[in-house]
Amino acid sequence: MFYVRFALHLYTKFSNMAIELSQLVRDNIQKLKPYSCARNEFKGEASVFLDANENPMNAPYNRYPDPLQEELKGKIAKIKHIRPSQIMLGVGSDEPIDLIIRIFCEPKENNIVAIDPTYNMYKVCADINNVEYRPVLLNDDFSLDAERLLAAVDEQTKVIFLCSPNNPTANVLNHNEVRNVLNSFGGITVIDEAYIDFSSQPSWLTELDNFPNLVVMQTFSKAWGLASVRCGMAFASEKIISYLNNVKYPYNINTLTQRFVSEQLDHEERKNKWVEMLLEQRGILAEKLQTIPFVEKIYPSDANFLLVKVPDPEGLYNKLVNDGIIVRKRNNLSLCLGCLRITVGTEEENNILINELKQL
Repeated sequence: MFYVRFALHLYTKFSNMAIELSQLVRDNIQKLKPYSCARNEFKGEASVFLDANENPMNAPYNRYPDPLQEELKGKIAKIKHIRPSQIMLGVGSDEPIDLIIRIFCEPKENNIVAIDPTYNMYKVCADINNVEYRPVLLNDDFSLDAERLLAAVDEQTKVIFLCSPNNPTANVLNHNEVRNVLNSFGGITVIDEAYIDFSSQPSWLTELDNFPNLVVMQTFSKAWGLASVRCGMAFASEKIISYLNNVKYPYNINTLTQRFVSEQLDHEERKNKWVEMLLEQRGILAEKLQTIPFVEKIYPSDANFLLVKVPDPEGLYNKLVNDGIIVRKRNNLSLCLGCLRITVGTEEENNILINELKQL
């Protein structure tokens, strides 16, 4: 048994608790002979390519993209201060979420534990893969109780998903509580940091070498403003990354995406200015929302959105939609009764929202 369920107080060092990946990975994945791309078999320089049945016309788009995105990963590695071999790129973060479940969880046998409420794609991917999903309620203030989370773990639990800053609650999970999970759980712990650029708390990327079964996910969709490009990042040990690369589709990131994202990485200062602007607008928007009489509560935020409690979220949502303003209903999620999620926009967009709310 890789998890000592009845002795949570007897935490041991991660080096003793972590299970070898070979014991966590599904047998069929261990035996998998991954598809070998033509470009995977060749390393070096060439001027004539007659290996992949490509059309010789319409260069450079006639060629298959780099299946491992080496150049782009090199740029990312410098910005993130990690090794390129610790990076897997996916079609958004949803691809690595699905891959992690497929690699480690046997359908109808293993299970996944996650905080509740949180990003819904963890459950969607679990359901698609026919893997039991066990949600564990956060505290009333949306904080994480590691002991309660770990109590849901049994010998069939392969993966824990933690979103921090969490969506839709907008808060960073307590560092010590997360560390307790990492120290106590022998399976794969995934920390989804899609909103980390908007938080003052450090990323868990610095801990990758200390926790070999840790996966950290980030994205270009939020701070970098590239949601339509669909490029997500998974960071982990070289061994975990090798499994992700073996199971992913061979050419999952196309040439246009690789080149465009690479160009955007040359403008990190611009991204940082956008983040500063959004953080400033987040504070201003929160202050203005507090002046709206029917706004009951604005929860603290470490993300680029605010969770706002109102008496009639359904009615308010419909009124805003009728006026061309779209927010997100979160009223049906655990602990989010009466809540709408409002993304921080430009000053103009935020003012349009506030002016509309004042007229209601």
